[in-house]
Formats: sequence, C-alpha cells, structure tokens
Amino acid sequence: MTIEIKVPDLPESVADATIATWHKQPGDRVERDEVIVDIETDKVVLEVPAPEAGILEAIIEDAGATVLGQQLIGQLKQGAVAGEATKEKAASSANGEAKEDAKTDSKADAKSDDDSLSPAVRRLVAEHGIDVAKLSGSGKGGRITKEDVEAFIKGGNKPAAAPAAAKAETPVVPLGERTEKRVPMTRLRKRVAERLLEAKNTTAMLTTFNEVNMGPIMSLRKQYQEVFEKRHGIRLGFMSFYVKAVVESLKRFPEVNASIDGDDIVYHNYFDVSIAVSTPRGLVTPVLRDCDRLSLADIEKSIKELAIKGRDGKLTVDDMTGGNFTITNGGVFGSLMSTPIINPPQSAILGMHKIQDRPMAVNGKVEIQPMMYLALSYDHRLIDGRESVSFLVSIKELLEDPTRLLLDV
Repeated sequence: MTIEIKVPDLPESVADATIATWHKQPGDRVERDEVIVDIETDKVVLEVPAPEAGILEAIIEDAGATVLGQQLIGQLKQGAVAGEATKEKAASSANGEAKEDAKTDSKADAKSDDDSLSPAVRRLVAEHGIDVAKLSGSGKGGRITKEDVEAFIKGGNKPAAAPAAAKAETPVVPLGERTEKRVPMTRLRKRVAERLLEAKNTTAMLTTFNEVNMGPIMSLRKQYQEVFEKRHGIRLGFMSFYVKAVVESLKRFPEVNASIDGDDIVYHNYFDVSIAVSTPRGLVTPVLRDCDRLSLADIEKSIKELAIKGRDGKLTVDDMTGGNFTITNGGVFGSLMSTPIINPPQSAILGMHKIQDRPMAVNGKVEIQPMMYLALSYDHRLIDGRESVSFLVSIKELLEDPTRLLLDV
C-alpha cells in the first residue's frame, strides 16, 4: 500500500514553505513517526514524520522546492523492507511519467530508466534527452540530483561536477588564492532581513543609553544559587531579573508597552516579553507570556525550554507569535554596547551587554564595580524622550536594588 506524504497545513500567516532537508532517500527504511523531511517556513521548521513504517518509495519535490499546504511531496510504501519496493517504485514512476511525457522521445525515456533517480530528476533527463551515463552524481552515495542535471544542461551537455567525495580528494588550494561560496538565503534569514529593514524604514527609531551596577544581583545569585537550584531544579541566571525589571517598568510606563496600529495607539494590559535567541538558522524571538504572573524560577525554566527548542529547530508558530516588548542580550557574545533594532509592531527593545569591571566613583572614592551598559531603542512616534529615559532609569534602579522587585516598590 502506497501512502502519500504531504506538506502539513500551514499557519494562516504563512503563504508557502520550502523543502529544507530530506532525511531519507528513495529505498531507505523508515520507522513509524520517524522524521522524513524538514519543511522551512518564514518562522519555524516543520518536521514531517512517517505515518507508518515502510520504505520511502519516491521523492516528488526535492530540497529547495517551494511548496504549499497539503501538497504531495513524496510517497511511502507501507510495510515494505529495504530493497523490496525499488522495482515497484521504478515501474510506477515510469508509468506515471510515460503518461505525462507522452510526447517525449521514447529513446530519451529509455535512457532515463534508472532506479536511483527521483521522479523530478527522471523528468528532466527525459525532457532534454540526456544520457544518464554522462552524468556524475553529487548526492549521497553518488546519487544524481536535480542540481546535477541542471548544471549539465547549463554547461552545454558537458559532464557535471564530480561528487563531493571526489572534490575532497583534490589538491589543497594554494595559499593566497581567493575563493567565493554562494548559497541561497534561508527563508528565516530573508524574513529577518525584511523585518529589520521594515523597522528602519517605518519607525522613528532612537536609542538612549544608561549603565547599571550588577554587583547587588551578582551577590544575591552567589548567596542563593545553590539553594535556588536545589529547590527549583534550575540555575538562577541574570535574564529572570531582566524580565522582572522590564515588567515592573512597563507597568509604570504603559506607552512602552503599547503599539501603533494605523492612526490608533493600542495599549496592552498584559505583559508578553520576546526574548531574542540566536539559533543555527538565525535570530528568532520566542515569547514569554504573562511574565507578570511568573516567578524567577518559572522565567528561568521557560527561557531554557525556548532556547532548547530554538537550538533544535522545534519552535512552533505559537512560540513566535505576539510579544509586546523585546529583550536582547548581546553580552553573552561579548558585546559591550549596541543599538538594537525594534521588533515591529513593538515600540521598544532593550539591549543588555557584557558585564565588565570598571572604575566607578562611589561616595567620593574610586571603586571597581561590575558594570553593564543598557540600551533602549524606541519608536519616537509613540514614546517621548522623558518616558524612554525614565523607563530605562527605572530598569537600572530595580536591577541595582533587586529587593525592590520582591517588595514591588
């Protein structure tokens, strides 16, 4: 029995998606619920699992193809064992293509009759009358890919490039020779670029700075770290203090927690904070919801969970949707100061930076203190200088005296 592999239903805000990676190739054994293919949207990567155990019979849409929700992208032969479905797959594929390419030269069809070729590759070979024997495969195990055929066609029917394994064996390039590598942008990278450009072009963005003495929080963490971790099963980090300070400051300055919608100002009476997370795919901003109701331990657990999901590419659309304010911590990479860009339609973003010992004047004396620069970028159309500076000072005061976060003063 042949089972169709289709693209999952896409969220309303996502028009189409891209085939990112096929984890299996035709003829490979697949177990039930094993991930067969990753599909990348503008926001998240969707994993498509096998509905049943069997053999991957055919790949209809190769990696890089643009697809729509519920589009057929592959076929799975249920219950088959490795090697059993290959001939049947070839026959069924050939029959289907014979109907579609009825006008194609029969000799070209014969040349393309190769079990190792995917339907898309076979179709290209048939349409252009290419002798498969002249092609060199760069795919896994020397498999001929769609890109190999296209390169062969563009090269005027010259042999395709050697497989990756063969390339690895070529002599080392002499020192001083300049090379380039061109790769397509991922959908996420494209979307991030669009949103950053949108923020620069559609907001009156301005940045104000301050600095905070992190000594009190560092002392508090040192004193209670062991007890906190033993009780809650999570380490006490800085980010939970940042989130708490932001939430308390947002309560005091509702303009910073608002957004512009056309000619209206939308004031939010809830506190959803986006946390900028760097992932292998690019920068994402998952959302911590109802932060005013979360304890320090809850915040730390939620941040860790989102960070792991981001690293593994398992963030969902719900994880990424919403958010009234963003916190980004470039300090983890060593950034001393930056001007973060607003995450539309939000009106402000807080940048945290590297904690560094600096000489400071304390009660008329010079002392070495662990200092950190704060940067608040905000939309000047909605937030005036007084509110922005006062908001940042509020965060500074709460971080320098964390007891106030517990006493709500």
